[in-house]
Amino acid sequence: MTDVEENVPGKDPGDAESRPSTRGRCWLRKSSKLDALESSLGVGLRDTVNDVSKLSSEIGMSHDFHMEEKVLPPGSLEGRIKETMHNAFWDHLKEQLSATPPDFSCVLELLKDIKEILLSLLLPRQNRLRSEIEEALDMGLLKQEAEHGALNVPHLSKYILNMMTLLCAPVRDEAVQKLENITDPVRLLRGIFQVLGLMKMDMVNYTIQSLQPQLQEHSVQYERAKFQDLLNKQPSLLDHTTRWLSRAAADLSAPLPSGADAASSACSSPSEAANSPEPLSPTMVLSQGFLNLLLWDPEDDEFPETLLTDRARLQELEAQLRQLSLLASVLLVSSSFSGSVLFGSPQFVDKLKRVTKALLEECKCRPEEEAMLTVSEQLAQEIHQSLKNMGLAALSSDNTASLIGQLQNVSRKENCVRSVIDQRIHLFLKCCLVLGVQRSLLDLPGGLTLIEAELAELGQKFVSLTHHNQQVFGPYYTEILKGLLPPAQVLETEVASL
Repeated sequence: MTDVEENVPGKDPGDAESRPSTRGRCWLRKSSKLDALESSLGVGLRDTVNDVSKLSSEIGMSHDFHMEEKVLPPGSLEGRIKETMHNAFWDHLKEQLSATPPDFSCVLELLKDIKEILLSLLLPRQNRLRSEIEEALDMGLLKQEAEHGALNVPHLSKYILNMMTLLCAPVRDEAVQKLENITDPVRLLRGIFQVLGLMKMDMVNYTIQSLQPQLQEHSVQYERAKFQDLLNKQPSLLDHTTRWLSRAAADLSAPLPSGADAASSACSSPSEAANSPEPLSPTMVLSQGFLNLLLWDPEDDEFPETLLTDRARLQELEAQLRQLSLLASVLLVSSSFSGSVLFGSPQFVDKLKRVTKALLEECKCRPEEEAMLTVSEQLAQEIHQSLKNMGLAALSSDNTASLIGQLQNVSRKENCVRSVIDQRIHLFLKCCLVLGVQRSLLDLPGGLTLIEAELAELGQKFVSLTHHNQQVFGPYYTEILKGLLPPAQVLETEVASL
């Protein structure tokens, strides 16, 4: 199933019981919102601390968080078993309806499930529609009709489609309309179930969107309370966190390495705050600490306790950062061989980005050196052919060999191009923590403008993660930093949100 990207309510049919628009009233009464969300998600939010913490963090960090149905990999054993069972059920239903007289036992079970789904999509105040559905799909009456062989499946299907048209979000209109053209009763019922599944997911996501502020507040309070419970039982629980912040403070106090000035000047306006010569503050130390997490040695088990639930997310961000560093380095090297005319073409640059991303994605399970061998050969061919197509001088054999060699060297950490790009991306992320993503994008260092959109996505994810983490653990960070920073250097009494 495709991701549900539109968190929208149903349409407004124009009567007093119509569903609210996206700008309308919330779906659920305030007193029962969280219980309704828990029921909609189909999970026990109190079953395990870990599951709740992860779900709370996801909702708290992501403003566009949405649930989506689990899609099984094509050809997987689980997928084949599920498909076989579904096909067997629908084949059995077809046999029952084709029998003489028809057997309606499975149809009755389906109608019961459909009724429950339709009722679950109603607002609490939609009493008239609730009564109408209860009357039209009265299971006692339908059972009697089935026993006498008088159950009118096409008529009931048409009524269900009309109700779906009324209740579905606009994004589902086309799917419902397609169902109206199906005449086979089994295919129609199967299609109804599929679309109702999408409608349920729409409702869940709209409910999450409506509850976002309350969920975020609940998430912060819940995670902090759970951590405090653990801290009460294990007073040493913040030892790794203290060492992590101590290391960050030491990094900021150490002299700048050679070459750092050039990297800093590449982000002159936004980085003034990020590279301020003023005394250390808790915010500066935390920013450095969060950046250090993107370079964390996987063999180092002393990961800060306050970020253990975010470790997988940080590893994903680190992988994304590494891919962007490779991409930017590849584009920078390619530009010096392509010429201003060719590389001045947005279409050509976009093509190089697409090719590089695709190849890196295909080779992500291989060492970078092997991946860059494939990338370098493909890009050299793309540049050579594009130069010829534009009537420009094609790459000589020497230039081709030089291009391939330089692109392959990008995979080495000590490569000068890669090193500069790494420094500039980290500087950009530091600016994001201090000034925000949009302001940091206004003055990107050279070499990063070609990956602006990708950097914006990375920066937003990083800022969201750190912001939520600080909301939860800010009081603990404040107490730790009071002991790390001299009083004259502590310019803030509390850790503020970045």
